[in-house]
Amino acid sequence: MCVCIKFIQCKMANILPMILFVILNLILFFFQLSTSIDTITQFQSLNDGNTLVSNDGTFELGFFTPGSSTNRYVGIWYKNIPKRRIVWVANRDDPIKDNNSNSTMLIMSKEGNLELLTNNNQTLVWSTNITTQSLSTTSSHVAQLLDNGNFVIKANNNTDQQSNNFLWQGFDFPCDTLLAGMKHGWDLKTGLNRQLTSWKNWDDPSSGDLTWGIVLHSNPEIVLKKGSVEIHRSGPWNGVGFSGAPMEIITSSVIATTPVINSNEVYFTYSLVNKSMVSITYLNQTLSLHERVIWSPEDNTWSDIQSVPKNDCDVYNRCGPYGNCIHNPSPICQCLDGFEPKSPQNWYASNWTQGCVRKGEETWNCGVNDRFRTFSGLKLPDTTHTWVDANMTLENCKNKCLEDCSCMAYSNLNVSDGSGCSIWFGDLIDLRQILTFQQYLYIRMDASTVDSSGDVSSGKKNHTLAIAVTIPLVIILLLGIIVFYVYMRKRKQRDNAEINTLTEERDEDQQDFELPFFNISTMISATNHFSDYNKLGEGGFGPVYKGTLAMDGREIAVKRLSGSSKQGSKEFKNEVILCAKLQHRNLVKVLGCCIQGEERMLIYEYMPNKSLDAFLFDPAQKKLLDWFKRFNIVCGIARGLIYLHQDSRLRIIHRDLKPSNILLDNDMNPKISDFGLAKICGDDQVEGNTNRVVGTHGYMAPEYAIDGLFSTKSDVFSFGVLLLEIVSGHKNKGLTFQNNNYNLVGHAWRLWKEGNSKELIDDCLKDSYIPSEALRCIQVGLLCLQLHPNDRPNMTYVLAMLTNESVLAQPKEPGFIIQRVSNEGESTTKPFSMNEVTISVIDAR
Repeated sequence: MCVCIKFIQCKMANILPMILFVILNLILFFFQLSTSIDTITQFQSLNDGNTLVSNDGTFELGFFTPGSSTNRYVGIWYKNIPKRRIVWVANRDDPIKDNNSNSTMLIMSKEGNLELLTNNNQTLVWSTNITTQSLSTTSSHVAQLLDNGNFVIKANNNTDQQSNNFLWQGFDFPCDTLLAGMKHGWDLKTGLNRQLTSWKNWDDPSSGDLTWGIVLHSNPEIVLKKGSVEIHRSGPWNGVGFSGAPMEIITSSVIATTPVINSNEVYFTYSLVNKSMVSITYLNQTLSLHERVIWSPEDNTWSDIQSVPKNDCDVYNRCGPYGNCIHNPSPICQCLDGFEPKSPQNWYASNWTQGCVRKGEETWNCGVNDRFRTFSGLKLPDTTHTWVDANMTLENCKNKCLEDCSCMAYSNLNVSDGSGCSIWFGDLIDLRQILTFQQYLYIRMDASTVDSSGDVSSGKKNHTLAIAVTIPLVIILLLGIIVFYVYMRKRKQRDNAEINTLTEERDEDQQDFELPFFNISTMISATNHFSDYNKLGEGGFGPVYKGTLAMDGREIAVKRLSGSSKQGSKEFKNEVILCAKLQHRNLVKVLGCCIQGEERMLIYEYMPNKSLDAFLFDPAQKKLLDWFKRFNIVCGIARGLIYLHQDSRLRIIHRDLKPSNILLDNDMNPKISDFGLAKICGDDQVEGNTNRVVGTHGYMAPEYAIDGLFSTKSDVFSFGVLLLEIVSGHKNKGLTFQNNNYNLVGHAWRLWKEGNSKELIDDCLKDSYIPSEALRCIQVGLLCLQLHPNDRPNMTYVLAMLTNESVLAQPKEPGFIIQRVSNEGESTTKPFSMNEVTISVIDAR
């Protein structure tokens, strides 16, 4: 009996640790299951009805049924967007036809593969098919949904999100959608082609016949195909963008990386400028194009910001060999200079498939007397038959082409620095006009049709015809010279008059523009053709657009002079001259200007938080401006004005200080902007006058609004209004206060006299503000609003009063206290003569 008891005790001693071990593992298993919502670990499963969510909450993975289909798929979509858009499907070509959701699950197998099983684990529907490894190696593998939408298999101890450490990743098997960070192209070592393939239709995610991927020529490019038929090609990368579709890849919201081209990989990828933006590129199988769309939370919809092909000239080889497709003109197809239609009858019947041939093609003897004609503004030809050398000079490239009669053209490989060589053999096809990039294509022609400058000549040697043509040309030339002389003389007189006017308003020693110049093509590229989506706002000057410089990815704001703007060339020149000379942390930084034809633009640093009024007068946004931020903004504006009034090389009077002209950077630091109406004074000049009163009603000092007298004290008055607006969160204009009809200035004065100034402080500040600072700001604001300029402090003293605990002077009654007319028509305007004045020459802002 004792032996049996001891035997049982011995067995229990051995079994008990095993039981504890199993219980501990079960606890750990359920703990992981309950806390890890973005992973599937070894022997775990994701059942139909459950989902994984990426760590930052952006993406969700689970089971879905598209449209009217009854099939089930495993896919990924944006979690917080109500209009679900599937961005990746695991089993797109292997649908689950079993409608019993309880029998369907996604698991991590013992071999370390993701497997989609149905019929109670009896049927394998889909697998990642990683090479089988031993259990001891794979037992620590996990599948994880990453923040960028990539679904990966990796080692459990791997916290890195870099693709070179993954055993498998969904980004290597894209469907119809290209996400930021996804490689689009080839892994040459494995032969993996990461191209997009459309859905068959909106109800069927299986592989359709529309594809978009990189074609592996010696000079790779991206091609959109329907089956085997090319629909559109991007053109080769030219160092700045894809030569035939620069706006597809570089926009204000998207930055493309330079394609990676080496012996291991050929691909490109892109990133979003604003990480919180939701923007994707996908294939639209219905319209046979690829589109870039962006989610608009305000409209609760996906907005199309770019689609290709977007016009007839985007269609592959629209005009045949040597035919140039030009969007808008009719006909859209034109032969290149020096070429003529191969079949005139078909060409003029709008059948352009046969394209064009060189003039005198039948007599051209290749290699005997060849030269190259220079063409600019063209999409580079199809690269199917090309040869490239990244290190060859352009001169050697030309000589290389001359050695082979089948070589028809050459160009730089990289237009950004003029390096490299690309050579085309055979006919040049799929040409179109592209003006965004300054890229040159040198096409081989007979020397008799090319003049010494590289232009095509007529090649006609008929002496009689030459005489007949020369005489009228000489007459026309003489008339042209006379007309040109008269025009230039009038233009010079006009320019002199403009210069004299400008000279009266600034020092005689004022220098010309000192800002970098940008060309118009750079601005078009940066702002996506000045699209409405990029429009930040509009003032009296004209619209302002957000942009991104392709050269370095910098975000910019582009202020474009409107043709209908009352603030014209004089204000533009004034602002350019000022901005070139002003540098201060509380003044917006101007990066350059663009003057080309009728276009006038100023390029500023981009302020992501836009202007102060967007926060201050918005019931929701104003809550983001706590007292610390508001007081910091007040002091920053004061420092900027001190610089303008006394510390800069010039004495500057802004004349249009208001919340919309105060921009806020990432840290909510203020920067004074818009110097179109500013005045330059001499070092010893503190005031001036003008017959043209411009500015914004509600912020102008009385002496300026009535008599046109402006001074640094005019800006002090505007600062006083601005200061009261920042403290109260209310506008000085267009507001009726409870129990009275005063404007903000009058309301603040009434409360001050009654000893109730705390009532002026913005309600949303509650107890977060410092009472002594807030009341000091109100008192300083009233001191800035004194009727007579001499009673107002200068900005240096204003800043001192704001930041020190010194005893302040008692303010007198401010200028421009305005009451409104009552509903009964009885005037309640305070008997104050200046309030009866109508300002009739205020420029629109």
